[in-house]
Amino acid sequence: MGWGKLPVSLAELCLDTTLRCGQSFRWKKSQEDIWSCAIYGRILSLRQDATHLHYISIFPQTLSSPPKPPSSVLSTSKDSSVCEDTTGEFVRHYLNLSMNLTNLYEVWSLADLNFKKKAPKFTGVRILRQNAWEALVGFICSSNNNIIRISQMMEKLCLHYGPLIGIIDGIPYHDMPSPSALTEPKVEAHLRELGFGYRAKYLYQTAVMIGQHDEDWLDSLRNPESPLLGGHVSSAGEMLPAGRPGYRRAHEELLALQGVGPKVADCVCLMGLGWGEAVPVDTHVWQIAQRDYKFGKGKHRSLTKATYDAVGDHFRSLWGKEAGWAHSVLFAADLRTFSERLTVEANIERKFVKEEDHVETQLVGLDGIKSATESRVKREFEDVKPIAQTEETTTRARSKRQKRS
Repeated sequence: MGWGKLPVSLAELCLDTTLRCGQSFRWKKSQEDIWSCAIYGRILSLRQDATHLHYISIFPQTLSSPPKPPSSVLSTSKDSSVCEDTTGEFVRHYLNLSMNLTNLYEVWSLADLNFKKKAPKFTGVRILRQNAWEALVGFICSSNNNIIRISQMMEKLCLHYGPLIGIIDGIPYHDMPSPSALTEPKVEAHLRELGFGYRAKYLYQTAVMIGQHDEDWLDSLRNPESPLLGGHVSSAGEMLPAGRPGYRRAHEELLALQGVGPKVADCVCLMGLGWGEAVPVDTHVWQIAQRDYKFGKGKHRSLTKATYDAVGDHFRSLWGKEAGWAHSVLFAADLRTFSERLTVEANIERKFVKEEDHVETQLVGLDGIKSATESRVKREFEDVKPIAQTEETTTRARSKRQKRS
């Protein structure tokens, strides 16, 4: 079976942002701009152009040669048409393509001027419908970590405990290990040797705890409006300020697992269980809340449990039952990885701003960053850190020197 394709615009899906913004940690990009991942017993490869998403599934018995990039030349032959097989259906499901993202961005922009300002540079950010177990493992690894190191840990975990699906261009692709693969007594010590640190204990103990539940326990916590592939869609109930009852129940049950605090539980709810109203708040999002949404003062001066809930409730009041999705767009917009997209716009704006006004704006905007640094934040809220320190500290120092001069 050759490459299939789906008509998808860059406004509806941007692979380069979606697969790099800290929600999935196992995708690898080749020099030919092909993204590949071992998932559900196959190696799924994806490539995007301006009008289409191209996909191919490579199963173990067909791995004699690596996938060739799809042709950029349009053809009317039968082989170049959309492959109506299970791979196409799986891709639509995994990438959550049934949702009209352009309409969602318009709704969120009308409700929130800050989103309206940031979103045009970050179109096509989608929340994946990941396997709940993979999401749980990935975000347990996220504690006091950054995206690069989380990805390295996930690769080591799959390499040592997951089944080998195949090798492409000398790169081995291992699928996720099952929970039972991590329940052997020696697993914790081995993971520590591999550099997992204290997370090794959490992964081992959580795998043991999941093994004590029914096999489908994690999936029983799913949003019924976002079922497994081929499942029946049913109502999840009325949206409340703190989220729908099913979301609150899933969040509470996940907290019983080792290494799972409020933020990790929300990541799993959002990216593994389909609860769109889940809003993960780590220190990075806390900085956004202070800088752009006036948190960090009064009773919400530091990131306590009450403040964590208040930030989520505020975003849900703005963006509704897909608040976690909108929040992920702002999270991506604030990552150093994508900072170049905002640099050009910022440089153009500076030409039209008086120097003294620019200095004042910089200082006011940075008060929240200082407050976040000084706050005492529990480990469970310090999960995914940006890859490198943001440039605001340097900007602030430069602005002060300009003001004194």
